[in-house]
Amino acid sequence: MTISEVSEKYGLPVDTLRYYEKAGLIPPVNRKESGIRDYTEADCGWVEFIKCMRSAGLSIEMLTEYIRLYGQGNRTLQKRKNLLVAERDRLAQRIAEMQKTLDRLDHKIAVYDDKIVACEKKLLK
Repeated sequence: MTISEVSEKYGLPVDTLRYYEKAGLIPPVNRKESGIRDYTEADCGWVEFIKCMRSAGLSIEMLTEYIRLYGQGNRTLQKRKNLLVAERDRLAQRIAEMQKTLDRLDHKIAVYDDKIVACEKKLLK
């Protein structure tokens, strides 16, 4: 796949894909003789993984460390797992905080609904 096709498939700007490659978040992508990037399924798997992790709030620095450890093979399995567990815990905390905010918004909206209904009842009398 070309970089444009990968960009469209994953909804990421071409510049972001280039940055991910330059930063080492995805392995260097093979190029055709013309110099155009030629993404494989494996490359796309990395793009999908990085996109997912970034959308979950993982930092470039953390992902860089994860990729560095991944490159060292199976001897870093526990360290990689520990990184992911720590990030999952942070994400779970953020989700809990967001749920509290959502609950509060729902309550406020319900209060307004009650006031609107009360006002409408007065108008209909």
